[in-house]
Amino acid sequence: MTEQLENRIVLVTGANGGLGTEFVRQALARGARKVYATARTPRDWGDERIVPIALDLTDPASVAAAAAAASDVDLLVNNAGIAPASDTSIADAAEDTLEQVFATNTFGTIRVSAAFTPILAANGGGAVLNVLSLAAWTPLPTVYAASKAAAWSATNGLRVELEGQGTTVTGLIVGMVDTAMGSRFDVPKSTPESVVAQAYDGVATGAFEVLADDDSRFVKELLARPAEELGAATAAAARAVVS
Repeated sequence: MTEQLENRIVLVTGANGGLGTEFVRQALARGARKVYATARTPRDWGDERIVPIALDLTDPASVAAAAAAASDVDLLVNNAGIAPASDTSIADAAEDTLEQVFATNTFGTIRVSAAFTPILAANGGGAVLNVLSLAAWTPLPTVYAASKAAAWSATNGLRVELEGQGTTVTGLIVGMVDTAMGSRFDVPKSTPESVVAQAYDGVATGAFEVLADDDSRFVKELLARPAEELGAATAAAARAVVS
């Protein structure tokens, strides 16, 4: 399936992290011609096909500069996100946690998507892949979960809005992944390799949504049932995650 991204120009946000690095690696393995690897502090990848770009999702000027520097992009991967260890409450969330988490996970994703919308249109439509989270669908008392629920809603709205310009929008739903962000949680985790492979497969087919693990597929089924059933089925997992 290496031909799925043949000659594509890809931009990955949060490229320095475990999942972001895998998005960069697999894009090239699948035939991408160039990958813009963005981060607040970009690193040297030692590969001429990878172009490091500084990008702070919370800074409109930084987003605009990145869009100007990467005007040939036809696949945008919104991967960047934060999940502070101190984020354990909705009822008593710290003001800075509210602001930082939503600024990155929700507003940042929307801001970058908006900046690249005309670029994707000019380059034939292209695609957007938003890395969401199973937390968006589960009753976790965290700002992170709320921010990802909002990002999920924004992803669905963006899909409708960009259909007319030929841009597909895919949302990636996944539970715990074996990266630095999830290292503090002692629960089963998916590998970055598996998650990214499924995500790019979804982009290749224009899928609306990719459910990258068994937990996500299980919870998706529960969404059609009474909310009490979802709460009961995920209570133990929620306690493990926030403990």
